[in-house]
Amino acid sequence: MAEPTTNPSDASGATRPVPPRPGDRATSGWAAVSGVIAAGAFLAAAELAAVFTARDASPIVAVGAFVIDVVPPPVKEFVIAAFGVADKAVLLGSLGLAVVIASAIAGVLELRRPPWGAVLLGGAGLLSLAAILTRAGAGALSWVPPVVGTVAGILVLELLVRRLRRARDAAPTHEADGAGTGTVDRRGFFVVAALAAASALVVGIGARASNAASASIDALRGALRLPTPRRTVAIPAGAELDVPGISPLFTPNADFYRIDTALTVPAVDPSSWRLTIDGMVGRRVELSFDELASMGVDEYAVTIACVSNEVGGGLIGNAIWLGVPVRDILALAAPDASADMVLSRSVDGFTASTPLDALTDPGRDAILAVGMNGEPLPLEHGFPVRMIVPGLYGYVSATKWLSELKVTTFAADQGYWTPRGWSPTGPIKLSSRIDTPRSGATVPAGRTAVAGMAWAQHTGIDGVEVRVDDGAWRRAELSTPVNRDTWVQWVLEWDAAPGTYELTVRAVDHDGQVQTGESAPPPPDGATGWHRVRVTVAG
Repeated sequence: MAEPTTNPSDASGATRPVPPRPGDRATSGWAAVSGVIAAGAFLAAAELAAVFTARDASPIVAVGAFVIDVVPPPVKEFVIAAFGVADKAVLLGSLGLAVVIASAIAGVLELRRPPWGAVLLGGAGLLSLAAILTRAGAGALSWVPPVVGTVAGILVLELLVRRLRRARDAAPTHEADGAGTGTVDRRGFFVVAALAAASALVVGIGARASNAASASIDALRGALRLPTPRRTVAIPAGAELDVPGISPLFTPNADFYRIDTALTVPAVDPSSWRLTIDGMVGRRVELSFDELASMGVDEYAVTIACVSNEVGGGLIGNAIWLGVPVRDILALAAPDASADMVLSRSVDGFTASTPLDALTDPGRDAILAVGMNGEPLPLEHGFPVRMIVPGLYGYVSATKWLSELKVTTFAADQGYWTPRGWSPTGPIKLSSRIDTPRSGATVPAGRTAVAGMAWAQHTGIDGVEVRVDDGAWRRAELSTPVNRDTWVQWVLEWDAAPGTYELTVRAVDHDGQVQTGESAPPPPDGATGWHRVRVTVAG
């Protein structure tokens, strides 16, 4: 049942309740629509203001990034495990749904309990303002878009609800009253609502597209000509097995996993990109993209992995990277002997804590990469420059859209994930998985290829063993390793009899360490355990 409305105050100052009018429920529905339109006007005006003042001050992106920052690690792990590389789309969809619900409530409140609807919209503006101003890189004019958006949203809400209220109050309460005035007011409300919604849609989409600027950056990426490598990766014979269903030796760029904290992909122009090396150094150094590339680039085959990768998961990939050794770049700044960590920073504010000795070790190919599988870095993988460090999980080493290397100590600084409960160093765990047959698959009886991948970056794989049910471990055939920093393929030919079986795999590295069978989740330093699949062999 609709709530009673109120008439203006009488002589005593008290409001006089009146019986609900016919159509009050429908009026509330249109008030909710008004709130959604007002929210659209809020976002559109903010995006338009950002075009002229601060392109990175988008309210929806800033609030989304704020949510990423404050969500507890177990929730993050659940979202990544459940949605994988679609986690950001899910977050944006959830934020959009929350905006629709909250703005609809604001519309109804403004109709029934003014000015609480405007207060709610203003509160949303304050939240977006706080989210924007607390982001890394907030500029002097970053406050403008959320303020402009809030004012525009409140004005549209007031305009629509005032017309809606006028149409409601003018509606005939008796058939003899006729319908002329009420019909005119309702028509006026719908016209204004349609114009406001269309304007918000057109302005918002246009401004967001302008702010994203990905199209122009993609064009710059396409026109970029990378320098010729001084040294290329030699692929040995037998490095890739011919087994249907197994992962390729090198992961195509389009299939490479992406897990990061950037809700939208940063657009960085190589011509204006700068890398700063500072902190505990003998001299502060700043490099342009051309200066970095002129130091000489080489190819490096390196497998990288996300610490959120579950046992048997796909958050791992192998590529040929083109880049410059980090040790050569750090040498330009002369790091202090008492430093033990480099805090790398992205243009979006993300930071990673990497042990200094892992970056200066002449036996480890830690690089600043500018190319990936024969082309400039894709936008979503860090264009124009990212860091790659063999043997360390990405959260402490693989900073994308790199902007700064700060030489420091673990005692003085922390990377983004450390205060959120993750290990500060993050060495990759020895691991393996079964790619084929998939769990739940049915295969024909007879000779069946059981195959997959194994990795122990910066140590190398010595062997892979497979077990059927609780039987003996059997040695699998390995592909020829490209180097100790890449994964290897493996295959075991299994004479499968009809029935249902559990297949288990484990790896052994070059130090003789056997992959542990003890199961552990990704937090705080990577998942462990043996990958198992259950298959049925048809009779």
